[in-house]
Amino acid sequence: MSHKVVSLEEASHTVAERGCSLAFGGVTLYRRPMAFALCLWKRFARTGAPHNLTLLSFTAGIESDLLIGAEMVERVRSCYFGLEAFGLAPHFTAAAGQGHIEIMEETEASLACGLRATLAGVGFMPSLAWLGTDLPRLRPDVRTVVDPYSGEELTAFPALHVDVAVIHALEADEDGNALIGGNWGVDRELALAADRVIITAEAITARLARADIPGPAVDLVVAAPQGAWPTSCHPLYPMDGLEVLRYTEAAGSPAYSALLADWSAHHGLAG
Repeated sequence: MSHKVVSLEEASHTVAERGCSLAFGGVTLYRRPMAFALCLWKRFARTGAPHNLTLLSFTAGIESDLLIGAEMVERVRSCYFGLEAFGLAPHFTAAAGQGHIEIMEETEASLACGLRATLAGVGFMPSLAWLGTDLPRLRPDVRTVVDPYSGEELTAFPALHVDVAVIHALEADEDGNALIGGNWGVDRELALAADRVIITAEAITARLARADIPGPAVDLVVAAPQGAWPTSCHPLYPMDGLEVLRYTEAAGSPAYSALLADWSAHHGLAG
């Protein structure tokens, strides 16, 4: 078997003890790396690490919210953080309201341009986005440049740095090639931009005939059947809406620890 194939526990130690920039793939309540997030939470509960995380996600959801609930997160970078029809992400909403986490204002354009700059190997990516808005006042690190050809002022979005990206796949092979289905989000870009890439997969085969994410971009592969549950992994299984609703009702109550224990057991992380 390839040296890239490791256990969930081994993969979780790729995240540094302090200050890691951690990106999660998937979209809202679809194909989120829930097994990995829970494994990381259990590592923190046992050792106190990792902490002071910067969470980066094009759209953040329940996988990120549970890490905020554990007080593992210092900073969030996402253009959306919530649970869609199930309402607000409870831990994120509480932490943001109390000023316990830093929220870096992002939009689809700023995240996309930041990733493109990283992929191009340059320090920033110019864009027309944010011009004429108040967003630059909230992000003093976002500056402007003058187009040397037209003289037009443009927004200069800085390159995004990602230490570790975790992406859940429908299937992967031992070399890291992965299929992620029809809704890619920005997972392919994350896989090329991050310093380290972890694929958790519903199934691992010897070799895939085609891939959405190429093996050379991937560092580690983890077998994680139902690894996105309770979010969906179409077409393999739907979102478990009752469990997501249970999460929103349990957050901040005595029932929350029992929920996390149940979810951990579901993912083979009991004990």
